[in-house]
Amino acid sequence: MSGHFPIAAITDEFSPGLETALTAMTEIGMTGAELRTVSGKNIVDLTDEELDRTIAMVRDAGLEIVSIASPLLKCELPDAPEIDARFQQDRFSAPYRFEDQPRLTARSLEIARRTGARILRVFSYWRTVRPEACFDRVVAALRRLAEEAARHGVIVGLENEHACNIATGAETARLLDALDHPALQVVWDPANALVSGEEPYPGGYEKLPAHRIGHVHAKDCRVEGHRPVWGPLGEGAIDWQGQIAALMRDGYRGWVSLETHWPGPDGNKLEGSRICGRNLARLVGR
Repeated sequence: MSGHFPIAAITDEFSPGLETALTAMTEIGMTGAELRTVSGKNIVDLTDEELDRTIAMVRDAGLEIVSIASPLLKCELPDAPEIDARFQQDRFSAPYRFEDQPRLTARSLEIARRTGARILRVFSYWRTVRPEACFDRVVAALRRLAEEAARHGVIVGLENEHACNIATGAETARLLDALDHPALQVVWDPANALVSGEEPYPGGYEKLPAHRIGHVHAKDCRVEGHRPVWGPLGEGAIDWQGQIAALMRDGYRGWVSLETHWPGPDGNKLEGSRICGRNLARLVGR
């Protein structure tokens, strides 16, 4: 049965081994792959030979590379307020600094070109205790990225990330209002908004201009303090049925991509991602 949305996943959420991940993803019915780490290396650190091998494996499995989940702007902003220690910083083999960003930008855009990925995921620097004090500098950095991406025919997808300065739907909407660039869209992550203290749907989502949502990440949790407790997709605190219905209503035509995070039953992450992937397929009507 044809689904309402095509579904994908960040491959390393299934397994650091790409072949294992791709096999599980195709069994679920996924047709897209999002690349973040491969065999323990961040995507930006793969050699050209490793990248070519990765591309071939994904294509041989019959999947499209839909997004490069880069670590761009997932670093500390110099001369900014202190980092907000309440939020866990997930680095995914990407311990990069502010000074590394020009090199990472060039490599990320090259990888997007070679893979054919339309979306290049980026962030907004590690969240400080006063994110509003960083706002203008975040806007300036994203404007530079959007302008460069546009020259390469790529869309910059800003992910609302609870450990970064743009975390909620409300903060994302303010950023989009300040930077109306055709090469800047949103990677909407309801779970990250929840961890940030916002009701993601309908509250945060309805603040966003729907036409600027370019990609959606799917995971689920409940929150204890500011710490997420990850679980099976569709069984946590997020109204995923309502969120999917709203995306349909508002004309969203992009991918919904699994980012499991749940360690899985008895610590079996592969099985956890299989469970979440099947739940996602049901949610989108596959």
